[in-house]
Amino acid sequence: MVWRIEELSPLVKIAFDEIKRVIIGNEDTIMALFTALLAGGHVILEGYTGVGKTTIARTFARVIGARFVRIQCTPDMIPADILGSYVFNQKLNEYVLRKGPIFSNIVLADEIDRASPRTQSAFLEAMQEGQVSIEGTTLKLPRPFMLIATRAIGEVAGTYPLPRIQVDRFMFRIHVPHCNPDEEISILDNIDTIDEFNVRSVIDPSQLLSAISAVRNVRVIPEIKKYIVDLVNYIRFNKQLALPPSPRASIALFKAARARAYLLGRNYVIPDDVKDVAFYTLNHRIYLRPEAKFEGITVSSVIADALEHVPVPR
Repeated sequence: MVWRIEELSPLVKIAFDEIKRVIIGNEDTIMALFTALLAGGHVILEGYTGVGKTTIARTFARVIGARFVRIQCTPDMIPADILGSYVFNQKLNEYVLRKGPIFSNIVLADEIDRASPRTQSAFLEAMQEGQVSIEGTTLKLPRPFMLIATRAIGEVAGTYPLPRIQVDRFMFRIHVPHCNPDEEISILDNIDTIDEFNVRSVIDPSQLLSAISAVRNVRVIPEIKKYIVDLVNYIRFNKQLALPPSPRASIALFKAARARAYLLGRNYVIPDDVKDVAFYTLNHRIYLRPEAKFEGITVSSVIADALEHVPVPR
């Protein structure tokens, strides 16, 4: 993502500075999390084991004053472990609802691909509609609600592939890279502070909800909307694709561009907002034909080709 700290809205800059007391590097990942949160989206964090995916999510939730819960996904989990269930209360002589960890603001599904498909399906209604159904009863989730899922690159044993319909419900897929040598030295210099996890909440929940509402009022002119749809359609009709991106791609690109504009202190979207969030929004919605990979075609090149050839509105 392209941005400068001095351009950030005051509320986000305060939170960003607090996060940086613990998280070294990964500025783009942090800004992408803020963008997705304000846009009402969910995020997949991918990276090799030990690059700090869980720490980033936990620190982010603490700083924004959100109720945070971590779910360590395992193959023996069942949906009730996430959603909750009705249990019999002997004192009251009746069944009462015991809510599960999904009833939080920021839910970290750590190693989500270790959960069985049945358990993974428990997240779908929550992600799409902000509610869950437990034994015929529909319950609203707290606002804001955001699911951050992690996947470790290269892990195969004991994992289940995420269904495409679930992957499509994530607004962003973000690759968390290894830090560079200077950042790694800085981590060693500050490891005691990092381990103590000494960060504070700097955003009030009401401020967060106000910011989310403000994002919806960010102006998007018809030419920008057409640009978004043209980008998605250019990719959709690429002959190298096995499956085209759905209209959710356009919706996610639209919402993310509004959030980026707000983060940078504007109440209107410009083409650069769309371009800046395009890769995070589209990279997990593009499925190439097997033979395309042998021809050197990559997901990144497909997105870059669209950004290069689709006319940009003036």
